[in-house]
Amino acid sequence: MPSLRTMLPVLFLVVLTVPAHAEDKSFYSPVIQVDKDNKRVLISTLGSVFYIEVPDAGQPHMDKLPISGLVDFVVEMRANGQMPMIKTWKVKSGESTCMYFNGKECK
Repeated sequence: MPSLRTMLPVLFLVVLTVPAHAEDKSFYSPVIQVDKDNKRVLISTLGSVFYIEVPDAGQPHMDKLPISGLVDFVVEMRANGQMPMIKTWKVKSGESTCMYFNGKECK
């Protein structure tokens, strides 16, 4: 039977090599810029400004996001320096013909 001293390093290496699961996060933010060419939206939260990527299903609707309007974005946080990917959005203030995007369609 393997000793505890030989099992711990192996267990530690297994834990380090298992890929981390993607985490969902919510950002309540004004829309600063919609960059349709690069399929991303610039938002701001907690003093930082960053881009979030728009999925294929959301790209036809991204120009309907109101600039300076407050939107609740739910995004998938991704590893390896990739931009967070939008899962859903709900426009809370501002005019839009796409007040709610559920990941597949606008309502």
